[in-house]
Amino acid sequence: MEPKPTGVRARARAEFVGEIKAAARSQLRTDGADSLSLRAVARQLGVASSALYRYFPSRDDLLTALISDAYGDLASAAERATVESAGKPFVERWVSLARAIRSWALKHRHEYALIYGSPVPGYVAPPETAKPARRLTSTWLSVLTDAAADGELLQHRFDAPPATAEALDVIRSLSQDAIGRSSAAHPDGAELSDGQLRAATGVWTQLFGHLSFELFGQFQNVVADPEEFFDVQMREAGCRLAGPSASGDGRD
Repeated sequence: MEPKPTGVRARARAEFVGEIKAAARSQLRTDGADSLSLRAVARQLGVASSALYRYFPSRDDLLTALISDAYGDLASAAERATVESAGKPFVERWVSLARAIRSWALKHRHEYALIYGSPVPGYVAPPETAKPARRLTSTWLSVLTDAAADGELLQHRFDAPPATAEALDVIRSLSQDAIGRSSAAHPDGAELSDGQLRAATGVWTQLFGHLSFELFGQFQNVVADPEEFFDVQMREAGCRLAGPSASGDGRD
């Protein structure tokens, strides 16, 4: 969490930046990210567009701020879920994490679309958006490393590597960070094998593919109870990592 600004000027700046972002998120809901513009935001706020350029020199800078905020907010929701589920079996922790992500997505559909939907034409996300995005991945990895330390994960074997060498380096770095964040019950953590990482990547991909289908209307007139369907799918996905015996069918 960012520290609160101190001083009259800093607080006034933070308040105005918050108003700009709120107006921009309102535009996302009504017009979509493609139509976001500083001029339209300025009109909504009743100020000259030049007043916004001191805070966001371009539309892309504003988009970057919105994307970073969305990733950070989602990561915070995920982190709370992992703290609340500490000590439970892996599949229960995974379902709890998945539910938290789904709950956030349903409440913030347009922010979800911004970070997981179609790319905004002409916008290229700068490296600074990677840090908040990796917070979410690191949270998932912390649940996995806890489970690995408890011997709950199957040893998946694959002939092909789970990712490119560059991606593996990033995942390994995040995994080490996750081990460092493990609970007191797992002070040493446990590294994940390449096979476990590949299987976990598939499960993670299934979560966001499922959410995108749900949020973008692909389940309409197909799935009778989206929440129940989600829980069943996520529990089955978790069992692919820990084995069918780990399910316990502990729905709550």
